[in-house]
Amino acid sequence: MKQDVHVFIERDEEGWLVGSVPSLPGCHSQARTLDELAERMQEAVETYLDASGEDVFISDFIGIQKISVDV
Repeated sequence: MKQDVHVFIERDEEGWLVGSVPSLPGCHSQARTLDELAERMQEAVETYLDASGEDVFISDFIGIQKISVDV
């Protein structure tokens, strides 16, 4: 069975792309390109789900909102 999983992607201070799945705590990876990150994230999610050994609830993605804060 296939299921869509939404990956949150950020760029770190050194320019690496860092992907994470908010509904799967600890499920993340990094790469230099989006194509490489997509491959690594697919592997990370599959590994996470295999290791969980049970049904895992993957929450629905609603969106991202950018806010400004004083620092």
